[in-house]
Amino acid sequence: MENKKVDLSLIDGVLAEYADKKGSMITILQHTQDIYGYLPKEAIELISEKTGIATAEIVGVATFYTQFRFEPVGKYLIMLCQGTACHVNSSELILETIKDELGIDDGQTTEDGLFSLKCVACLGCCSLSPVMMINEDTYGSLTPDKTKKILKELREAAV
Repeated sequence: MENKKVDLSLIDGVLAEYADKKGSMITILQHTQDIYGYLPKEAIELISEKTGIATAEIVGVATFYTQFRFEPVGKYLIMLCQGTACHVNSSELILETIKDELGIDDGQTTEDGLFSLKCVACLGCCSLSPVMMINEDTYGSLTPDKTKKILKELREAAV
């Protein structure tokens, strides 16, 4: 994916509301990620400048929490559960299917920017294992064939 210039004015309102409030760093980071889909380096630097919190401290907090991302994600963010129930029910087969179908590994995004893959510890849907979420939708009782069909339908819907 190509790097685009980040429009920092998009977070002016967030910074105006929260920059001077003690203990609001996570809130600022959440709003920033909601706006851009990830935490751009330039935005982190601006947050540091406006809040007086060192960039290293902001990055330290953001890397501690798995909800934060430092790279743009695809239109479809696939979160594949790797919890115990999913693991026992062959989530590894689903992971291999996704890798084969999309040509990406955990933490990567397809060249066309359509799909990103993130393996997660648990989605809390153990009765549906193996399970994945794609954006807000949950897909359970996955098989390699069912997974291929889901990915194909999403790819076709995006055209």
